[in-house]
Amino acid sequence: MGARYYGADSENGDRIDDPSGDALFMMISDLSDLDNTFVVVQPDEDDPVWFASVAVLDEGGYETVRRDTTRNEHEVTTSTSINDIARDLTTWMATRRISALQARSHPGVGPLRPVPAPRLPPLRLWPGPP
Repeated sequence: MGARYYGADSENGDRIDDPSGDALFMMISDLSDLDNTFVVVQPDEDDPVWFASVAVLDEGGYETVRRDTTRNEHEVTTSTSINDIARDLTTWMATRRISALQARSHPGVGPLRPVPAPRLPPLRLWPGPP
């Protein structure tokens, strides 16, 4: 059985299904600039619409890439704090999981979008009793 929501795969072949923040911290800590230079997290499906990756930089630190085609998001950041990277990725992935759950519970309904407020007639003050 595969991951329920998403899986994390490292260059050296390690895989964790539905990784927690602690599991991501561990996988990122295991990265090196020799033979295990990146981790990719994405939905466990044939054509994933989003992914996140963390790669070791030559000059030290890590580059994080987050891409979500359904939201037209593409963000690249650098950091030296594994704890911050794992926490931020966990939060970012949780919002994708919530969107996926909403789509599954309401088939045929796209992502939730704000609805414009209805136009109401101006409010008239009550003149008082006759």
